[in-house]
Amino acid sequence: MADPSPVRGPVVEADGISKRFGATVALSDARISVAPGESHALVGRNGAGKSTLVSILTGLQQPDTGTLRFNGEPAPAPGDTDAWRSRVACVYQRSTIIPALTVAENLFLDRQSSGAFRPISWKQLRARATELLAEYGVDVDPTARAEDLTVEQRQFVEIARALSFGARFIILDEPTAKLDARGIDKLFDKLRSLQQQGVAFLFISHHLQEVYDLCTTVTVYRDARHITTAPVAELDHHALVEAMTGESGHESAPSWSAGGRTSAEGATLLDIEALTLPDAYQDVSLTARAGEVLGLAGAAASGNVQLGETLAGLHRPKAGTITVAGRPVRPGRVPAALAAGIGFVPEDRHIQGLVPQRSVAENATLTVTDQLGPYGTVLPSRTRAFAQRMISDLDIKTPGPATPVSALSGGNQQKVVIARALATDPQVLVAIRPTNGVDIKSKESLLGTVREVADAGRSALIVSDELDDLRVCDRVLAMFHGRVVAEFAHGWSDEQLVAAMEGMTGPTDTKEHHVSDH
Repeated sequence: MADPSPVRGPVVEADGISKRFGATVALSDARISVAPGESHALVGRNGAGKSTLVSILTGLQQPDTGTLRFNGEPAPAPGDTDAWRSRVACVYQRSTIIPALTVAENLFLDRQSSGAFRPISWKQLRARATELLAEYGVDVDPTARAEDLTVEQRQFVEIARALSFGARFIILDEPTAKLDARGIDKLFDKLRSLQQQGVAFLFISHHLQEVYDLCTTVTVYRDARHITTAPVAELDHHALVEAMTGESGHESAPSWSAGGRTSAEGATLLDIEALTLPDAYQDVSLTARAGEVLGLAGAAASGNVQLGETLAGLHRPKAGTITVAGRPVRPGRVPAALAAGIGFVPEDRHIQGLVPQRSVAENATLTVTDQLGPYGTVLPSRTRAFAQRMISDLDIKTPGPATPVSALSGGNQQKVVIARALATDPQVLVAIRPTNGVDIKSKESLLGTVREVADAGRSALIVSDELDDLRVCDRVLAMFHGRVVAEFAHGWSDEQLVAAMEGMTGPTDTKEHHVSDH
């Protein structure tokens, strides 16, 4: 008589996990359990303990207390890399794929040959890669260079590489942050097909709608503790936000969503005429008035990010003009944009926004060093005083101005980037995806700050594909394939705006939301 099939336990089970870093409690009696084939969301504000849990689940950190088991067996010994790889992998927001190598080389990095002293058989390596990609339904050429892949294709390669070590539990840390809507759909389709093969995912995201779209179970952490684990279907949006923040989501509408307050009589502060950048956008004209937050919505290939970067002097347009408060701006030069009164919050704070080893004070004052001392010098006392004012004004959570900016949470790092943009007291603030990768509370604070810029009689331009970012706006322009295709007054519906961003605006809609001449 055949043995009955064993009941399959969790692929990972952590219980009673605590971790301190000096005086900081990173995790306190935390727990999580993920079943085979499950897509399990882990959500929480920045500082809730998510990153620390990931570092423990992947063997990078050891917990002070608690137990960790994979498929019912104790976690591998610290430092046993091969054993950890066979149990768990993490696909991070920033890709670990090496761009200059081929897909096959990336898949089998450090495993190119069957022995330490055996030569590499490139034919065999490509065959192994083809087999591996086919096994998991990844439609990518193994001979292609990784730098030529799309963002979601690089993620598929990372997932296939993780599975090749034997891991059936994969952590996805903000996997959609760099994807447009089509890329997200492709990623989610791939994850669902892998779940059918028994692969389990821990999905970490600040985009709560994605939790509902992909996951069956959600665990909420707050203040380093486990708050709740529940089926996604039983936890509505309000209840989820309340669990994350400890506050009722029903009380009142957040201040950042109150757009539509500007007067059409405000002076024009930003005027763009017929701006063109080849392969990015064509013949774009728009205006923004004093007291107005203007949204520039668009998916990854729309050209909206490149347009925002052009205003900051990062690209030189082929044609067209930019005027701030009636004065022409010399295009293609960052100092000229700063001098003209344009403040800039870049898309990626890690690459473009911050000098991580430098202090909060130094990062916040990079745009105004000429004001911090006589004859080209920088006085530390002035730097500290300037930064302390910014810390207070923007409620930056930091032990002090001298703290390295790398020690701050994502939301507070983003506040430092905005502080630097506001340090020059700009006429126009250009913010590209200003809440990318931050928690819901930081999002509220950051967008509230943008709203305050406009309320003080200046203009703000938010460039984003995030609908929550755009709710602060008084008007939203939608871009598709390099052109402005529609304009929406405050009060637009998600369906209207998403349709325009995805190029689904028909002739009738385009006429209805025609971009007016200002």
